[in-house]
Amino acid sequence: MAGRSSYYAYRAGAEVARLIPERVGAPIARGLAQVVGLGFMGKRVRQVERNLERVRGTSLSSGDRTRAVAGTFDSYGRYFYELFRLPGATPEWLDSHTEVVNYEIISAGLDAGKGVVLALPHLGNWDFAGAWLASQGVTVAVVAEPLEPPELFDWFVRTRAELGMRVIPLSTSAGSEVLRALGDNEAVCLLCDRDLTGDGIEVDFFGERTTMPGGPALTALRSGAPLIPVGCYFEPNGHQRLVISPPIPTQREGSIRDDVTRVTQALAHEFESLIRAQPEQWHLMQPNWPSDR
Repeated sequence: MAGRSSYYAYRAGAEVARLIPERVGAPIARGLAQVVGLGFMGKRVRQVERNLERVRGTSLSSGDRTRAVAGTFDSYGRYFYELFRLPGATPEWLDSHTEVVNYEIISAGLDAGKGVVLALPHLGNWDFAGAWLASQGVTVAVVAEPLEPPELFDWFVRTRAELGMRVIPLSTSAGSEVLRALGDNEAVCLLCDRDLTGDGIEVDFFGERTTMPGGPALTALRSGAPLIPVGCYFEPNGHQRLVISPPIPTQREGSIRDDVTRVTQALAHEFESLIRAQPEQWHLMQPNWPSDR
């Protein structure tokens, strides 16, 4: 029942968001996210507090902590509000609301014909980034974790399809599907700052040991596609900023396990830099380090 309630809540939110003018709907959505988050999601609030202190490298005062956590829930509310409205956006609107830094890095990777692996943390609005990339004529595939109930996952799949993105469900066959997409010179987007399966690569991440998925590194090493970290940031007035970082070096140096470990650690450090630029826009609200559990 709880799962189906979530599904209907997303459906209703999407319909309402598309009906209400942005100047009214945006502040309502962001304010509601703060009220619900701070008032009813104690575990997630504490996790966000821990994450912010890790990123900043220092303890926050009570007032700073409250403002920073409120900023994160504000950002999360904006993410969903914009996702609900994105299917109605034209390519011209997307382009006029997006600033892209270093897009030539992606262009060069696609020109080489082996596809590109775009590695992203849960930062800003990654779906906006995928929609913008698809609007440029790039074939975009995204790997996504299946959700319960299945109707909710299907809704996300349909929504992303409307935005020009093909969803590859995270499963035992996802790796081979990703390699086929790269073989077809597609851009494969991987949200990979959280180890969902529990069998990831041990890394140092914000000064503490944890694990991160080894799939992005392994995929790049096997396919020859460049592994490109990307940060997505909210800007004022509905605008977005996408920062494309230089590719992570993925040349073979030793055993495949050692190379995957080396590349994954390098990716973790790149994520640190991208997240530090706007820590309140980092939407990681689940335990991510052993000490969180």
